[in-house]
Amino acid sequence: MSNDYPSQGSRMLTTTIDPILDRALAGADLSPAEAIDLLQTTDPGAIAAIRDTADRLRQQQSGETVTYVINRNINFTNICEQHCSFCAFRRDEGEEGAFWYDGGAILEKAVDAVRRGATEICMQGGLNPKAKANGLSLSYYVQVVRTIKDEFPHLHLHAFSPQEVQFIAREDGLSYEAVIASLQEAGVGSMPGTAAEVLDDRVRRVICPEKTDTATWLEIVETAHRLGMPTTSTMLCGHIETIAQQVEHLAKLRSLQQRAINRNYPVRITEFILLPFVGQEAPAPLRRRVGRDQPVLADTLLLTAVSRIFLGNWIANHQPSWVKLGLEGATEALKWGCNDIGGTLMEEHITTMAGATGGTCMEPETLAAAIRSIDRIPQQRDTLYRVHSSHQ
Repeated sequence: MSNDYPSQGSRMLTTTIDPILDRALAGADLSPAEAIDLLQTTDPGAIAAIRDTADRLRQQQSGETVTYVINRNINFTNICEQHCSFCAFRRDEGEEGAFWYDGGAILEKAVDAVRRGATEICMQGGLNPKAKANGLSLSYYVQVVRTIKDEFPHLHLHAFSPQEVQFIAREDGLSYEAVIASLQEAGVGSMPGTAAEVLDDRVRRVICPEKTDTATWLEIVETAHRLGMPTTSTMLCGHIETIAQQVEHLAKLRSLQQRAINRNYPVRITEFILLPFVGQEAPAPLRRRVGRDQPVLADTLLLTAVSRIFLGNWIANHQPSWVKLGLEGATEALKWGCNDIGGTLMEEHITTMAGATGGTCMEPETLAAAIRSIDRIPQQRDTLYRVHSSHQ
């Protein structure tokens, strides 16, 4: 992983991007063309100026506190009908390494999470056609939720991506609204904004041709907002997408958030998470096309900063991925516009199986120490960014 980012204080006094940054600092929303100009910058001084602007906006929009959540990640199955070209996680049924946790195993993981102080379970899995029980896939997902919520009603379940909602709706002949409402009634508290990858169908036709298309992803997330289910948002970056496609992705997220606000939906997107591509164990065709196995930190940091500048007026919470960048890289991202360092996870399969070296679990004390190392204030939060307790 490359570490060639500019040092603090390396900003040039005058750059061609200064007018863009000045507009951002004055509170304006940048145009997509302006964001592209920032991402095309290669001058170290200009990059430092972008970083400094993102950091100032982070301070204005989110303050000096860096938050984290104590959570457990449960990937309940890796058996999946789809064949995304970046995924090293999926397996066919009966293949070596395939797994599908039953209710007892899921509950055991939840019990361990509560014992370790978790306030959230994040739950996602492969699209396993055998989830369809008694003629209905939805009943399987509802039962998974109730297995946890019946035992631990206080736990927040951050569960089932728009792709999983689309899968259930397709299998059972239901509307997205009906699926989301049923999951919500069962106890799901929020929806992960994963499966977004890059919200451009030209990219999706290459890296995930079987996945839901851009319009459907946006429709499902907006339906969740209308029904009162908060969501997060993500971008899988650093593979075959162009800078223009990265910015178009950000623009779609910004418009989605603006609609939630303008239409007075009760909830909206709570955070944005940049997910750099890890390809060490990914299927060979995409790995060869990308030409590297691990994220380029400098590229990720610049996109992190521009994401804050472009989205920050509308999505105030920005989070790096310590699983993909390592804790050192994620801590550096806190200087580039991020105000949250994510969750403890306790276990993680999807990125680790792709070859990430960042680890699968972080103790709260480790996250707090990383935050303090850059003279920021650590604070435990819940899933919806409410203060949970005094900082560690």
